[in-house]
Amino acid sequence: MANFNLNKVILGGRLTADPELKMTQSNVPVTSFTIAVNKRSRSGDDGQPQADFIDCVAWRERAEFITRYFHRGSSICIEGSLQKRTWTDQQGQKRYTVEVVVDNTHFVDSRAESGNTYGGSQQSSYTPDTYGAPSYTGGGSANTPAPRFEEISDDDDLPF
Repeated sequence: MANFNLNKVILGGRLTADPELKMTQSNVPVTSFTIAVNKRSRSGDDGQPQADFIDCVAWRERAEFITRYFHRGSSICIEGSLQKRTWTDQQGQKRYTVEVVVDNTHFVDSRAESGNTYGGSQQSSYTPDTYGAPSYTGGGSANTPAPRFEEISDDDDLPF
């Protein structure tokens, strides 16, 4: 059997705190943050949803993007890979952590739902329509004719 390796993580949750942009000694932007991801089943006597708290780290442009457009409570979807880091603390104890190294980030909330201005100005705001969603504006122009739609009066005429 061939050697198969896969390290891919996709998570959706809410940020537990405002992400803070920091710089390494070599001037590389980085941010570490935690997202709360609700578990599927409700446990506990009160029936409240339980959550896992996942540590994440993002570098360079991705770190700048996250700190600019996301804040505490924002819904976020991330893609990345798991990484285990080890270090020795000040008391000489060996420590480790497992975190998600973020490769891609996606908005989940609309701007109105999140209460975020996404950068504070209209010019830098996020609008879902910029992804090329088709729109119908009515008539056409000399260079682009109006789209031709056929109205179907009865669902029985549909070919599927």
